[in-house]
Amino acid sequence: MKDSIELTILMPCLNESETLEICINKAKEYAEKSKTITEILVADNGSTDGSQEIALKCGAKVVNAEERGYGAALREGITHAKGKYIIMGDADDSYDFSSLQPYMDSLRSGNDLVMGNRFRGGISNGAMPILHRFIGNPVLSFLGRVFFNISCKDFHCGLRGFKKDSIVDLGLNTTGMEFASEMIVKSALNKLKIDEVPTTLSVDGRTRSPHLNTWTDGWRHLCFLLLHTPKWLFLYPSMIMFFFGLIITITLLFQPVELNNIQFSNNTFYAGCLFLIVGFQCLSTGVLVRNYAAIKGLLPPHKYKIIDKITLEKGALTSLSLISAGSILLMVCVAKWVLVGFGDIESQALSRGMVLSMTLIASGFQSFFTMFVWGIMKTPKNQQFSNN
Repeated sequence: MKDSIELTILMPCLNESETLEICINKAKEYAEKSKTITEILVADNGSTDGSQEIALKCGAKVVNAEERGYGAALREGITHAKGKYIIMGDADDSYDFSSLQPYMDSLRSGNDLVMGNRFRGGISNGAMPILHRFIGNPVLSFLGRVFFNISCKDFHCGLRGFKKDSIVDLGLNTTGMEFASEMIVKSALNKLKIDEVPTTLSVDGRTRSPHLNTWTDGWRHLCFLLLHTPKWLFLYPSMIMFFFGLIITITLLFQPVELNNIQFSNNTFYAGCLFLIVGFQCLSTGVLVRNYAAIKGLLPPHKYKIIDKITLEKGALTSLSLISAGSILLMVCVAKWVLVGFGDIESQALSRGMVLSMTLIASGFQSFFTMFVWGIMKTPKNQQFSNN
């Protein structure tokens, strides 16, 4: 009986004929000197330069990923990999496949995902564009650490290792470069053990330009990070807007305020009401999105007990209270308007009252309909209507 394969070295490939053989030979060198039972797998994404033939000639296994994209190629490769562990890396000779021992040591010690850190290991001059090195990568990595409480300093290192079963269970589904973010974000959300080891980045050996698009792929990475953290996309911004608007409306409700010879009056009050409406709408949307993501398994269940206490009945009652309060205030303002024969309203207090009443009514209706969406989402499946 043959010994089982412990390691798959996976290389996504799209027209890498200039460097593929070098990468495969380095991978073979590591397997021989470490005495690790290894398969070398090339996930080809539609190469037209003979990369497939080069890989086969060098003794690597080739799988064809028909769906285009960096993530699609890696997903196909992961599906066909036979190793308990997988170490993936670009086939452009920017990473040294002969120096994988730190990754294997970390994986064998029990970690599920081992990230490379190029900033600790060393980046050769010209290996990474200045914009990526000093702005793009550090900023996106910082946001990732803040959003998901991950200690890794290099979110987008292309050389990383992982336990196959642990990563397959995550259900990764992105097809582009944002696959790199999806892997580490979902690993963190699912409480996998993540480690980081220093790795080097060299100038790649290609004469053509890289597949990475600075602005498009950077934007996709950012969007992915935001979509998987509703509290940063919805909750925190909405709370800031709401409380900022609340402070303004309460402060200016009865009279203008003057600071440093600058008078804040009706126009500022109207802006405060607008902040209230937008903040309230974003907050309610964020609660719905977070709950929906948990139901669909996109995010783990939330930890906010107050959300579990929200019911359709309580929410609808609160909404009707807001609408009633706004309607009463509106009727009072209209009655005073009648007294001046529906003419120009010179009273600033009356103008503010009119705007506040409409703010309350708008927020009440927004909340009312949101609660019915919430009710549908919270309805058990066995109580939902069926067309069958």
